[in-house]
Amino acid sequence: MEIVERPAPPTGLRRRLWRLPIRLYRMGLGPLLGRRIMLLTHTGRVSGLPRQVVIEVVQKEEDGYVAASGFGPRADWYRNVMATPEVTIQVAGTRTQATAAPIATDEGAEIMARYAVRHPSAARRLCKLMGFAVDGSTEDYREVGRHIPFVRFTKRPAAAA
Repeated sequence: MEIVERPAPPTGLRRRLWRLPIRLYRMGLGPLLGRRIMLLTHTGRVSGLPRQVVIEVVQKEEDGYVAASGFGPRADWYRNVMATPEVTIQVAGTRTQATAAPIATDEGAEIMARYAVRHPSAARRLCKLMGFAVDGSTEDYREVGRHIPFVRFTKRPAAAA
């Protein structure tokens, strides 16, 4: 694995295109995006206002989901959920309250290796987008996983009415 160039988060027109799936969720069309795309509603660490981003679900778990911050620890959504971990997630048509927690580097490496086996072409594209040149080996994907912050979103029990 070689770090070619770590790109900055998208700006301008690219940012608008990346945010297009948020509009689909707002129009009630989130289920069309499938179960690998999650709408994350979080709190801005500076403004305190609700913010939204659409991110890929890397792994489904019994009590939640795992996602990766492809633009690293400087991505706004990542910094926001680390400051205020209580979030709302929506996958397809299901919305739930969750708590975000960072995942240890070694566990993130294993998650990335498993993801690459399940979705090889997506893993290659994702690595290229994030500035990593990979040879396709499991160990290469593990190494990429050591450089990406992963977050576990654990569903919170529904509040008693």
